[in-house]
Amino acid sequence: MIKRFLFLTILIFSQKVFAQVKQAQNPIIFADVPDMAMIRVGNTYYMSSTTMHMSPGVPIMKSKDLVNWEMVGYAYDTLASVNELNLTNGKSTYGRGSWASSLRLHNGIYYLTTFAQTTGKTHIYTTKNIEKGSWKAISFRPSYHDHTLFFDDDGRTYLIYGSGKLKLVELNADASGVKEGSTEQVIIENASTPSGTNGGLPAEGSQLFKVNGKYYLFNISWPRGGMRTVVIHRADKITGPWEGKVGLQDLGVAQGGLIDTPDGKWYSYLFRDFGGVGRIPYLVPVKWEDGWPVLGENGKVPEKLDLPVNGSLIPGIVASDEFTRKKGELSLPLVWQWNHNPDNNLWSVAERKGYLRLKTGRIDSSFVLARNTLTQRTIGPVCSGITSLDISKMKEGDFAGLSLLQKNFGLVGVRIENGEKSIVMYDASSGKPVEVQKVSLKQNTIFLKAECDFKNRADTGYFFYSLDGKVWQPIGRSIKMPYTIPHFMGYRFGLFNYATKNIGGYADFDFFRVENQISKQN
Repeated sequence: MIKRFLFLTILIFSQKVFAQVKQAQNPIIFADVPDMAMIRVGNTYYMSSTTMHMSPGVPIMKSKDLVNWEMVGYAYDTLASVNELNLTNGKSTYGRGSWASSLRLHNGIYYLTTFAQTTGKTHIYTTKNIEKGSWKAISFRPSYHDHTLFFDDDGRTYLIYGSGKLKLVELNADASGVKEGSTEQVIIENASTPSGTNGGLPAEGSQLFKVNGKYYLFNISWPRGGMRTVVIHRADKITGPWEGKVGLQDLGVAQGGLIDTPDGKWYSYLFRDFGGVGRIPYLVPVKWEDGWPVLGENGKVPEKLDLPVNGSLIPGIVASDEFTRKKGELSLPLVWQWNHNPDNNLWSVAERKGYLRLKTGRIDSSFVLARNTLTQRTIGPVCSGITSLDISKMKEGDFAGLSLLQKNFGLVGVRIENGEKSIVMYDASSGKPVEVQKVSLKQNTIFLKAECDFKNRADTGYFFYSLDGKVWQPIGRSIKMPYTIPHFMGYRFGLFNYATKNIGGYADFDFFRVENQISKQN
């Protein structure tokens, strides 16, 4: 009897522990996936996000459980061909490009809308197949800030947009432009009021939902001296009057909206500013009380969620790439994005089997203004990226290697100077790149590694090199990786090659391998 009792006790305890281990935890994605917009189609969820100056842009991800996500596409290859997006004539659009998107499914057509200060336009993309279809693009002026697209039950189509003072404008039924005769009207004079009006970030990031005949408008406000706050307004008519309240004020988790599950549960998807890794997504449970969505558990963001356990972000959000392609396959996996628009004549995964070739075609004097830097997100809590490159065809003045890209970037690479090859580490944490260490190189193959520590917002990066891919040597110094507004993006791994004196050289990258661990000494 005692043995049976002990057995049952152990069994029950084990089941509880197992259940706890198998719960999802926040953040649901420990990587830079901000400004999420989300829809559910049957038992599949789709999400769009912001990648601003990157190309291709407006990533689309899908999930079956709200927790584990994978890339399925982008809304566009190129937002526009202008100097700022092309990194030509000394111009760039860091921190700008396309911003927060809105994602909808209406009458069998997926609509993804965004806006850009860089173009001064609102951009509308449509497709019938969100995973495999091509997107049709149209655009119109002006650029409607942080808008939410909404197809109402009566067949009319709207945008709500703005900052602080929120406005409504009617579009054509197919969202192809502003409806003729439509005028912009203010629907909420000061949407920040529920969170306080003592300055700070005015309410923006609008996302509109209709539940049981009522309209619910989500915004973020950031009162001066306070934290990022969810503000919710509701109304019986889209034109108002609107009443508002604070929806959540905890950990700075804010900006997003509502999503329901097939079995009737509700969640709010939001994100949190988290230093160098970027702006990371959270989920909070939602209950309905007196016609209001109530976010969190007793007003707090829970660490655990009653959802399936988080899997690795590898390979759904970031992934290794051996650059091996089938004959005729010339593309890059979806995890890759170029820093601004690439020059497609100057890169290849076909010219040398199993290698990414980055060729030089112009003279550049700055890493952040050089074209064709190929990037992936970094991930938390820790991660490392390793590459190997063949430098035998680089020319005098060429510089190629591996970077951690943000305004205060760090990098390690090979530079050809006076006919000599050197491994060089640069640190731009002061705002300008400083050469920290240079090591003479006598061979044509080199292995480079960058590591990131985001635990407890350590936001520290480390660089290494190896002559054989086995024994690693630290180089330079660790860098601090702050999140800066000029770039408005979490740190990214980047593979780069640019010329400072002669064009026509190239560097061949053998692979890029990402792991969710770093060296023990760090």
